[in-house]
Amino acid sequence: MTATEIIATLDAECGSKIKDKKTDAIDPFIVVEPANLVAVCTTLRDHPKLRFESLNCISGVDYLEPDPKKVAKAGFEPHVEVVYHLCSISLRHRFVVKVLLPRWKDDKPGELPEVPSLVEIWPAADWHEREVFDLTGVMFGGHPGLYRILLADDWVGHPLRKDYEFPLEYHGIRGR
Repeated sequence: MTATEIIATLDAECGSKIKDKKTDAIDPFIVVEPANLVAVCTTLRDHPKLRFESLNCISGVDYLEPDPKKVAKAGFEPHVEVVYHLCSISLRHRFVVKVLLPRWKDDKPGELPEVPSLVEIWPAADWHEREVFDLTGVMFGGHPGLYRILLADDWVGHPLRKDYEFPLEYHGIRGR
């Protein structure tokens, strides 16, 4: 099944729940709002023509241009993307779903953005969501155990955010 056919099937099933779509990208994708993520992903898993039974990867990407001179050229508003790479092993096709989030929940600096957890749909999401939380600071609502997976429990901040400042020292170990 081609990306165009996958998107057509999703349009028929989910309609207005799809915010945007891009079929001509190297990895074709759709964009959904956080509130619609679970419904769209359930359709992707359960629809007989789609059957995306495998979640390969979840990535968190911080789109922030810290250099004021480059902001005008950046061509985007600062945001965080959560990117889901899916695979149908039985039907031999792949697809990508993206969720765009504000960098801060309710535009309050320090309040981390949130998206629903997909652990109930794909159990493999468990560790992927923990990694994205740990490194980019995206909260996954409803996750059964959202705590750090790579960094120490007392680590402050999320190192893959572009405004993150690495500590000069951590427990007596000098950095930078």
